[in-house]
Amino acid sequence: MNDRSEPGPDGIPAATVVIFRNAPDDGPPEILMTIRSRNMVFAGGMAVFPGGRVDPADFDLGQQFAHVMETDEAAHQIAVVRETLEETGLAIGIAGEVDAAIARAARARLLETGTLAPVLEEFGWTLDLAQLTPFARWFPKNERIPRVYDTRFYLADLGTGAVEIEADLSENTHLFWVSAKGALEAAERDEIKVIFPTRRNLERLAQFGSYAEAKAQADAIPVRTITPFMGEKDGEAWLNIGEDLGYPVTGEPLENVARG
Repeated sequence: MNDRSEPGPDGIPAATVVIFRNAPDDGPPEILMTIRSRNMVFAGGMAVFPGGRVDPADFDLGQQFAHVMETDEAAHQIAVVRETLEETGLAIGIAGEVDAAIARAARARLLETGTLAPVLEEFGWTLDLAQLTPFARWFPKNERIPRVYDTRFYLADLGTGAVEIEADLSENTHLFWVSAKGALEAAERDEIKVIFPTRRNLERLAQFGSYAEAKAQADAIPVRTITPFMGEKDGEAWLNIGEDLGYPVTGEPLENVARG
């Protein structure tokens, strides 16, 4: 049997999530970002959203949702639930009793088992994938790059900001809440570094004054796979995406693109 999480012609399946919370000063909503360890092969040292590759066990668990969605889609959403708990300590996409102490214990159990199913059973949780909204899918195909991720993006909402987060200190070194506009400004000041898909998604997210606005646009625009492509503008090489995908900025000079 082929390992469904291994690279193939369709890339490495991965999933990431944009987690919203209300700003403490009634300003624009904040989103959770993480700084990847510089030791990571992909996007080392970059600011990204929580997430990671989809594991075989996520596909196995996803089969229980075959009556409502494709197993492949369910597996990606389950990967978001698992990776978020592992990387940040937040329990999203979960139905059942959750408080700070329970989330800490569940995270510790997940780090022991490496799979989500036994954690769900032990803590009496069930998956509530309706908490996740598909937002985008990025697959930067490149035959010269051996490790290309086919990444699905989702939205989730915490509402309150009264939550505990803590970086796992293996894949990630720092977690922080910031508005999308604030993250873009930090990138311009070179305080954080972002790769091309992250910058485009931050620009898209900066359009919204609330999670509800972001979800409404995500529900209205069908998710289509985005594969950046080369172009030329004013004699300069540019990296671009399509014009009808919900993104206010669709390209930038290639020399400005951060390499992940």
